Amino acid sequence: MRIAIVNDLRMAQEILRHAVAKIDGATVAWVAIDGRDAIEKCNADKPDLILMDMVMPVMDGAVATRAIMKESPCPILVVTSTIEGNLSLVYEALSAGAIDAVHTPTMGPNGSILGVDALARKARVALAASVVQISRKMPQTTAAKPTGITSQKHPTSTVPLVVIGSSTGGPNALSVVLRGLTVAPLCCTVIVQHIDVAYAPGLANWLSSEIKRPVKVAAQGESLSAGSIIVASSADHLVLRDGLLRYVVEPAEQIFRPSVDVFFESVVQERVRPSVAILLTGMGRDGAQGMRSLRDADWHTIAQDQATSVVWGMPGSAVEMGGAVEILPLDQIGAAASRSIQSRVS
Repeated sequence: MRIAIVNDLRMAQEILRHAVAKIDGATVAWVAIDGRDAIEKCNADKPDLILMDMVMPVMDGAVATRAIMKESPCPILVVTSTIEGNLSLVYEALSAGAIDAVHTPTMGPNGSILGVDALARKARVALAASVVQISRKMPQTTAAKPTGITSQKHPTSTVPLVVIGSSTGGPNALSVVLRGLTVAPLCCTVIVQHIDVAYAPGLANWLSSEIKRPVKVAAQGESLSAGSIIVASSADHLVLRDGLLRYVVEPAEQIFRPSVDVFFESVVQERVRPSVAILLTGMGRDGAQGMRSLRDADWHTIAQDQATSVVWGMPGSAVEMGGAVEILPLDQIGAAASRSIQSRVS
């Protein structure tokens, strides 16, 4: 695993060098001192992973992330010393294609490097997510009639439920979809975004400011209520059990935490009244099998199309598996979901 470091501070560079050296099988590919330097070096020598700082002279990390994902895309992990202080840059980078964010490792009082385990775990997830590359031509937008389970008994008291999975490029995609979801006051919207638990509250706050509606993190044991927009916030998995949102450790072997597949499958098992499931931009395959299961259970399933996805891994895999009733551009998904909800409640 060849890891590049982008940071303008000499001390941070050295700490990150030591941190990379402690990750099994990892070596430092190169070090860049600002965003522009990173773009040039990435074009000449693309690494397996980039550790991207946010605040730098010449060009910040968010702008550099956007350029790299366009010119020579590769997994990018935001590494920053502060969450709150760099909130707008962090979510701009995540929207542009960075996979996740983690705190910069620090030097302990005895000279040890603190935070290496978190960095190593995020690096493994980033590389695992980047393995799946969907390169085939995007299928034409479809509106096929869902097939599969149609005779289940569903609880009549449950509010309409919109479930959304997203990863690489997710924050911006989520904001676009939620702005177009005009039926949000009538339903409960639950989001599983691949993001570190430390950044989930910031994501909820950022989305609130973007869509001008309250967005909150999911609390253990929370019920589904009309008008709520809820984001998973855990290093474990969000599931729906007995009508309540809960966090669970299993499946422990699932590398994506929280997992979209785990949440979608729990909704199927709960036998919730069929509603709408959406799978947005992201590397890997997480959510594809769960969306297929939801479609088989008579849910209306929507996958973001290839042209508007930062990475067409997750939605592309769902399309490949036949899990998408519709394949739509990002700016049409909210309206399509709203039409489906309205037709199901009328």
